[in-house]
Parts: sequence; C-alpha cells; structure tokens
Amino acid sequence: MVTRKELADAVRVLSMDAVQQANSGHPGMPMGMADIAVALWKHHLKHNPANPKWADRDRFVLSNGHGSMLLYSLLHLTGYDLSIDDLKQFRQLHSKTPGHPEYGYAPGIETTTGPLGQGITNAVGMALAEKVLGKSFNRPGHDIVDHRTWVFLGDGCLMEGISHEACSLAGTWGLSKLTAFWDDNGISIDGDVEGWFTDDTPKRFEAYGWHVIRNVDGHDVDAVLKAIDAARAETGKPTLICCKTVIGMGAPNKQGGHNVHGAPLGATEIAAAREFLGWPHAPFEIPADIYAGWSARDSGNAAEADWTARFNAYRAAYPALADEFERRIGGKLPADWAAFAADVVAQIAAKGETLATRKASQNAIEAFAPKLPELLGGSADLASSNLTLWSGSKDANSAEGGNYVYYGVREFGMAAIMNGLYLHGGFKPYGATFLMFSEYARNALRMAALMKISPIFVFTHDSIGLGEDGPTHQPVEQVATLRLIPNMDTWRPCDTVESAVSWQAAIERNDGPSTLIFSRQNLPFIPRDAGQVAAIRRGGYVLRDADNARAVLIATGSEIELALKAQTALAGQGIPVRVVSMPSTSVFDRQGKDWIASVLPKALPRVAIEAGHPDGWRKYVGLDGAVVGLDHFGESAPAKVLFETFGFTVDNVVATVKSVL
Repeated sequence: MVTRKELADAVRVLSMDAVQQANSGHPGMPMGMADIAVALWKHHLKHNPANPKWADRDRFVLSNGHGSMLLYSLLHLTGYDLSIDDLKQFRQLHSKTPGHPEYGYAPGIETTTGPLGQGITNAVGMALAEKVLGKSFNRPGHDIVDHRTWVFLGDGCLMEGISHEACSLAGTWGLSKLTAFWDDNGISIDGDVEGWFTDDTPKRFEAYGWHVIRNVDGHDVDAVLKAIDAARAETGKPTLICCKTVIGMGAPNKQGGHNVHGAPLGATEIAAAREFLGWPHAPFEIPADIYAGWSARDSGNAAEADWTARFNAYRAAYPALADEFERRIGGKLPADWAAFAADVVAQIAAKGETLATRKASQNAIEAFAPKLPELLGGSADLASSNLTLWSGSKDANSAEGGNYVYYGVREFGMAAIMNGLYLHGGFKPYGATFLMFSEYARNALRMAALMKISPIFVFTHDSIGLGEDGPTHQPVEQVATLRLIPNMDTWRPCDTVESAVSWQAAIERNDGPSTLIFSRQNLPFIPRDAGQVAAIRRGGYVLRDADNARAVLIATGSEIELALKAQTALAGQGIPVRVVSMPSTSVFDRQGKDWIASVLPKALPRVAIEAGHPDGWRKYVGLDGAVVGLDHFGESAPAKVLFETFGFTVDNVVATVKSVL
C-alpha cells in the first residue's frame, strides 16, 4: 500500500528534478505544498484526466504560478496527457510545461498564472460562474451544475492589491464553493516576509466575510482533510484554509529559507534530499505502485459517467434547457445568430440617430442581449455613465441569479474576474469603466490576450471630449497602447452603426479579447450604403470617396466628423480627398494586401486624425504623411474649447493636408 508520504514525495522529487534539469525554476513551493496537494487531489478534487473539459469538473487554480512544477507533477501523476518527457522539457521552447502554467499548453491548466493575485481573482470569477450558471439551469432533483473551485496561493498573492479587490467581492457574493489554501511559509524571494508582510491575514479574510480555518499543519494530510471537510460544510461563505508549511520541505540543508524559493537546489542538495526523504529512485523515475496510487482515471471516468447519466435524465425532463446548456458551455452562438445580428445592424442604421457612442453601445446591448443569455455584464461602479445596463439587466448575485455584476470601484479585479468567468465556460462577460482607468485593469487585459480568450472590455469617455473632468480623466495614450497588445482587437466606432458592428464582432470573436471604446459626447450618424456597412467588419474602409483624390484622411471615433468637414472644405479649395474610417486597426491589418491597398492607395499621401497619441498612426501615414493628434496631456475645460485649443479644427486639418501634398 502506497503511503501518503510517498505520494507527496513523488511530487517533491519530480519538481526538484525538473527545476534542476532546466537550471531554473521554483522548487520551494511545490515541495512545501506537496502534502496539501495529496489531501486535495487524492481525496476531494472532482476531475477526469481523460476529459479535461468535462463541464461539471472542479476547477483548480495555482495562483502562486511560479510553483508550476507542482501542477505539472499532479497532472502527470493523475493521468492527464502530460508525459514524463514533457516534464523533462520544463521551461524549454515550445514545451507543454513552460515556466508558469499557460492556458492551452497542457490539458488540465484552467488559467494562465504567474502575475501574482490574478489566479485567485480568476478563481473568484469561476466560482461566480458556477453559482450563476447553477441558478440558471439547475432544477429540483437535477443539479447538473454542482462543482467547486479550489485555489493554492501564497504570500505574494495576498500582498498584491488585486487580491483585496477579488476576495472582498467573494465574501460579499457568498461564494461558498470557493476554497483557497494559503501557503503560509513566511518566505518570499527577498527573504523572511516579516519585514514587509505583517497583516493579520485571517482577520482580514474574516472581515471580508470568509470562513477562515487557522493554523492548519500543511504537512499533516489528516489535518488538511479535516479543514477541507469544514470548508465543504460551510454553505454561506468562501473558505480560507491557513496552512503552515516549510518551503522546500525535504531539502534538509535549504528548507525553510528563501534560497530554495526560486533557484535549483543543486546536485549536492538533491542527493541529500533523496536520502532525507528515503527516495532511492533515479531522476524522473516513478515506481508503478505510486503511479497507481495517484491515478485518477478510474475515479474520474466514474464521476463523469454518473454526471452524464444525471444529465441524460435532465435532458429527458428539460430538453430545451439541456440543449441551451450544451450550446453555452460549447461557446456556440444561436443557430440563427447571423441573420439576427444583420437585422439588428440594419434597424440601427435605419434609425439614423445622432448619439454619444456610449449610448449607441447601450442600444446595441439592448438589441443583442435578449438573444444571448450568456452575456454577463457589469461595470466598476459606473453603470449609469458607461451605460452597460439594459432593460433586462438583473443582479447576478440575486437569489434567482441574473446577468449583471456590480463590481464596485475595482477595475483590475473586474477584468480578472471577467477572465475567470469566460474561462469557466457558459458566459460571454463584458465589463466597463472609463477608458482612463483601463490603466488599473491593464495586466488582466494582457492576460486575456495572452490566453486568447474573448471577454469584452468596454471603455467610455474616450478622449479630451470628456471635457471638464480634466487631464486625470482624459485618456491620451490609452487607445494607442491598447492597440499594441497582441491578440487584442480594439474598436473605436464613430456612430451608431459602427458601434453595433463592433459589438457584433466582439460577440462573435473567440480567439482573443476585444476592447470597445466609446464617446461621452454625441456624434453624428453617417449614412452608408450596404457595402460600406459590410466593410466595417474589415476594420478600415472608404467612408467618403472623391474623384481624382489627392490625399487620404484616416480617422476614428469622434474625429470622423472632423475629417468629413475637412473633406468638404478641401473640396471647396479644389483639393479632393478620400475619407477612410478605421475603427479597428488590428482587424484592418489582418485584411489581405488587395483590400489594404484599395483603401489606402500607395500613391496618395495620408493624414491621420485622432484625439489621442499620434505614434501608432505613423505606420499608416508613412514618412511623407502627417498626424493630427495629441502627444501631451489635456486640460480642464469644455470639450469644444479643448478640441479647438489642441488643433482639432477644420482649418488645422486643411493646413495639414496641404503640407503633405
């Protein structure tokens, strides 16, 4: 009979051996949390290695992602498609086992972790998804959504400000199926954390409304199991299990110190660790009985088979709900979506309304959302300004569940929770704040792009058009830098039709996030023919042409109106120019060379106009072109005054065009 110690030691030696072979990595955490992993993964985690995407599996998140070899070892040992050779390729190019867990690289990785604090925040989103999805689909006697979210986290996660944002919300929302294990080892890279982390963490979490289990010996599997039982018995609060551990447990000369945190142990210490642990086997050699002791294939297949039988009974009782559940978990749009969306855009175009694009956005949500119950909206305490509420919005944390999340002033937490909601499955989350405060959320936006997942980030009050609130709230460089994020599609529409099309594109996208940028001030409706409406989806298109055009004006958002007025003024001076609307540069860049050349002929000089930083437009206008932009901060004044003061005038655009002819 394999002992729990042997199971834990298998994780320890695989972790230290892989780090040693890579000559880089973090052996301390995997060795210190191995016994906690035995308690959870061997006795409680509901999962099926043969089907890592089983809808009702438990979600496990390694928030302290630098200890990635813990997770890789567990996935390998329990029977996932992650071989011993994959472990030997730890931290090597194109391997399944990069330095931090990467979503999509190895089966069983629920989210990319590494930036500390975001894993626990993703997990809050996953637990919220389980709660809301269960309220939507479960029926008496048919609990088809009934799983838990488990998190390993360390001192660093708890120091990060985002953990405060997320864990506060988790307590408020009563996410009782969320359990976090705090690896309380007192060590970070710089040494003993007493010099910089003296919070009373249990009291902090109790203040959030969590169930806190203190002083658990993280090397006593029975003690951890008792704590897990207590967590499962709590039905009103999330649980924090405070586990006292020794970092690098098993490395006799280094355990307990910061030197074991983020560097290989070295051959001498590894040999000492093998002797200390009583582990006689060669590197990467795991005895068959230990593999058998860890394997979760039989139990996982049985658990999924039981759920499948229950789901079939659910289907018999509620066939339409079962079909809808499978559609949403599969991330598929309704069968008639294309025709429906085209009709929505046509109806909006027919109205021809002059509106702020934030209001146009709300109208688009109002039109699309009844068709898409997976749309889970929200705002960081700015719902009435971002206009993300619609007539069918209902608090997701209500007794019956809903489709709207009130995040409070937590932009970073909101964005990372949205990532968790999307990763869980069954939801297409959107969340909003002012464009200026995308800065607070920035790393979560980057993580969404890195994982190629597709939440929708809505940012309103998009330029100096914000006016009197002044430069602290007036974005200048934000649109330009959002466009720089790989895999991110950023849309800055100019009117109601482009706003609706940008929403449609974001809803349909499944290979990366979208940011939708909307104005505070009213923008005029621009008439288009059907071909132009279709061309919006190409990111850039000819909005108004001219015979024998001598130059091209490129603009987005609120500056389209200025470009059209400048076109008229230039025509009056005998200078015909083309006006190109480019609501999404990344989408435009993905079009074929023929389309790009048809929109931006190489022979014509170009002037770009945008009330933001000009540098991103240089690649479109070239050395011979020019940009009417803003490379400095704004001021507090009415929007009209600011646009005139900073050169967003017909006269300045006309002069700029003449300068490039």
